[in-house]
Amino acid sequence: MASIYKTPDELRLMVPAGILTAQALDAVGEAIRPGISTLELDAIAERVIRDGGGVPNFQLVDGYHHTVCASVNDAIVHGIPNETPLKPGDVVSIDCGAMLDGWNGDSARTWIVPGEVEGEDAAGWLSEANRVSDATQAAMWAGIAAVASARHLNDVGTAIEEATNEQPGTLGILENYTGHGIGRNMHEEPTVFNYRVRRRGPVVKAGLAICIEPMLTGGSADTLVDDDDWTVRSADGSVAAHWEHTVIRHKTGIWVTTAHDGGAAGLAAHGVTPVAP
Repeated sequence: MASIYKTPDELRLMVPAGILTAQALDAVGEAIRPGISTLELDAIAERVIRDGGGVPNFQLVDGYHHTVCASVNDAIVHGIPNETPLKPGDVVSIDCGAMLDGWNGDSARTWIVPGEVEGEDAAGWLSEANRVSDATQAAMWAGIAAVASARHLNDVGTAIEEATNEQPGTLGILENYTGHGIGRNMHEEPTVFNYRVRRRGPVVKAGLAICIEPMLTGGSADTLVDDDDWTVRSADGSVAAHWEHTVIRHKTGIWVTTAHDGGAAGLAAHGVTPVAP
């Protein structure tokens, strides 16, 4: 079995792919507005990646033909981009990855489409959408921060679960969908759980490259898969969010390859300062 750990040079080579992934998501975020479709957002992400000399690594997944996964409202993950116009208040999770010079980046962000939301409970919808997205992002950063001090990988899942439980209201942590290792391939060993498990998992040490990606709902963690065999939805129709970053652990610290600042802003609240590899 191949080692899950990479050399210092290999870790450094992963950084440009992470930055290109971040640039694609930046462009998507700037374009999100009422009336635009997720298929148009997909084209924007592909253009940024190809203009940057990369390849959309989602298109290398057997049976998938898009640059991003676009999951809206009660869709949690693996949503297929389509022509439906987005409307104010829609919760849009975009998962995106780029391969550059043979190395991969993978990241996801959740946005709420700006504009005046229609309906009697517009304020309640927006409050719930922000609650779930903020909680998911906070759980992700707690997991990333744990990489800096964890002895074993499943300490990360414990940190994510504890951070989730600290948030107000009901939240469901998906258990059938997890984070993963990354490197020459977008999906590699090891599995990165988003919740506490009994076994300890691999040793966290220099050379580890992983994607941390909690997926939360505002209700039950039970899910359904659409007839397209890709889109995963909350079984109870509750709103969902998905946040993800690629993180590397090297000799002197950690670095988030898919964040322009290496994760400094998100890690500050946890007392962790990222160190470039």
